[in-house]
Amino acid sequence: MSTSLYLAAIAAFDRANSEDPNKEVFDGKEYPKELLYAQRMTEMQERFAPEASEAVKLAVRAQHIQRWKIPRSDYAMDKPGYMLWRTTLYKFHADTAGKLMQEVGYDDEMIARVKTIVGKKDLKTNPETQMMEDVVDLVFIEHYMLAFAGQHADYDEAKWIVIIKKTWNKMSESAHAFALAGKIKLPEALVPLILKAVA
Repeated sequence: MSTSLYLAAIAAFDRANSEDPNKEVFDGKEYPKELLYAQRMTEMQERFAPEASEAVKLAVRAQHIQRWKIPRSDYAMDKPGYMLWRTTLYKFHADTAGKLMQEVGYDDEMIARVKTIVGKKDLKTNPETQMMEDVVDLVFIEHYMLAFAGQHADYDEAKWIVIIKKTWNKMSESAHAFALAGKIKLPEALVPLILKAVA
């Protein structure tokens, strides 16, 4: 790994995410929301896949880069609007990460690899994209699923089982094993539903 380039890119990603006007409090400290998310992504990647390539490590850190610049409210509040928002975000995150990598001196080949991963291209066929997706889903389960549940108190059990299954189906077998082996902290209130959904 080209350590100096890598550290420069991580610092650039973190500076970009530090501009997030949205805040989240964790362990009594306030963080820019997307900076905290990026740090959680790296922490999970180191637990789940410490052998990950440089490209995956960079993609993991940049996966939500400056997400607040393209709010969900700018798109129709229906399924087509949601899908358009998501695909727009994938390209935005990939392009933003690529631009910052170029600025610190990465070559076109590594930039293209990272953009493919961040853009979630070739999921299920590109092992690097799949590895990042695994980290995304593990972070969601450990850190964000419970809060998501709180925002959707109207969802019944059947709806929750569908949501959990969709998340589970995006993960690899190794990520399934990692989650079920107690390597992540499952949201206690949702454990019965999670176990029912993945049975």
